[in-house]
Amino acid sequence: MAAAASTLLLRFSPHLHPTPFSKPFLPLRPRPLPGRTTTLPSSSSAVCAALTPATDRLISAASYALPFFNSLQYGRFVFLAYPRLSLLLEPLLPVVSLYRSLPYASFVAFFALYLGVVRNPSFSHYVRFNAMQAVTLDVLLVLPLLLQRIFSPGRAGIGFQVMVWGHNLLFVFSALCFVYSLGSCVLGRTPYLPFVADAAGRQL
Repeated sequence: MAAAASTLLLRFSPHLHPTPFSKPFLPLRPRPLPGRTTTLPSSSSAVCAALTPATDRLISAASYALPFFNSLQYGRFVFLAYPRLSLLLEPLLPVVSLYRSLPYASFVAFFALYLGVVRNPSFSHYVRFNAMQAVTLDVLLVLPLLLQRIFSPGRAGIGFQVMVWGHNLLFVFSALCFVYSLGSCVLGRTPYLPFVADAAGRQL
């Protein structure tokens, strides 16, 4: 009985009883699915982040100051409702005051960042992408002001309340983008802002 079972096992398992025309049995390896990339472990990403030059980190982090400074005008209602939040901006007050005191500082900084960094091939793709993302965010933050001047919501009523909610939302969104982008650039990683990263990537 045992001999018959062994004969059947050898007959239906050719890899156990090789022939001159049979190939040796090799275990199958799982193939990666199409459209998926292999993710690096956390240690590898930390090493890649450490390879980003310090100058690239500094220029990229400074680029996001442009949209954040221009978005401070949206935070007036937030600061009126929560005065203690203004204490978080005290370290930046000298820089903001200097920025506000210079005539046409916003336009000069915008074109300097776009023409001097984004369109300058001497900078790395990391710096140019972050600068383009900051410029795109700055342009998007200007659009609500244009809409406000067109519709003129006034100083009372539902239109004014909608404007207050919109300003608060834009300021919180800009502040979160600034903190996230600043931290990512300090670590040498690439920040990807929602609704902004895709538009910035298409411009490069």
